[in-house]
Amino acid sequence: MTAIAPPATRPLTAALWMLGSIFSFLAMGIAGRELKGALDVFEIMTWRSVIGLVIVVAVARATGARRLLATDQLHWHALRNTVHFAGQGLWFWALMVIPLAQLFALEFTSPIWVMLMAPLLLGERLTRVRALAAALGFAGVLIVARPDFGHMDPGVAAALGAAVCFACNIILTKRLTGKATILSILFWQTAMQSVFGLICAGWDGQVAVPGPAELPWIAIVGVGGLVAHFSLTKALSLAPAGFVIPIDFARLPLAAVLGFVLYAEALEIAVVVGGALIFLGNIINIRYGAR
Repeated sequence: MTAIAPPATRPLTAALWMLGSIFSFLAMGIAGRELKGALDVFEIMTWRSVIGLVIVVAVARATGARRLLATDQLHWHALRNTVHFAGQGLWFWALMVIPLAQLFALEFTSPIWVMLMAPLLLGERLTRVRALAAALGFAGVLIVARPDFGHMDPGVAAALGAAVCFACNIILTKRLTGKATILSILFWQTAMQSVFGLICAGWDGQVAVPGPAELPWIAIVGVGGLVAHFSLTKALSLAPAGFVIPIDFARLPLAAVLGFVLYAEALEIAVVVGGALIFLGNIINIRYGAR
């Protein structure tokens, strides 16, 4: 079957799509925190995927999208969604037990893994400029989070595990963008992960149904997650992974501010200093990609 040709590289457009992904992920994180105690992690993941599946199918029918059910890349879809489901489970669990800024900071080790894996798995070049941008961003993450790796607590370990899973997911997503449509990628993601979620959530013989108080939050989780992944997938189809992913570092200082405002989590000068390094790394990466 003929592969779908990817569009020409457009780094600035990809950067704009990543902004949509950033704000969607932040909304999903806040909604997930608000569901703490009402639904367990697997129930949240199940309803998120079910809502996303309904939206994807509705959009496909309305737009007459083709190749939604294409199975020629099914093995890659299965691998990607297994890795992503594991990462999401770890991420949502960590969300319940550690501060927002620390969670996002540890999650942002994933671009470092992407930059290291992309040359091996995607054939992308790790240039000196991109290595500098990644180093600046990672330094900012460490300044903000200051994780104590000598005494690893379960929440920190879960967040780091999620970061590794997300890095693998990004590599697999990039691999699929030239061979499957974005709607097809999202369809198999929501369909497969709905099944994964139901199996895990129903392991104890019951799956909680969101009540009136939980419905708005679960809707934000579902819609926010779908929009975030659509934006991320679109960005990856427009520019190399080594350029796209470091832009996501901008989510960290925003998460720190939201944690302070909404949950009284400490907002320290380290957030400002680390955030400045993160933005500097992003600017260097974007300017280099635009050239």
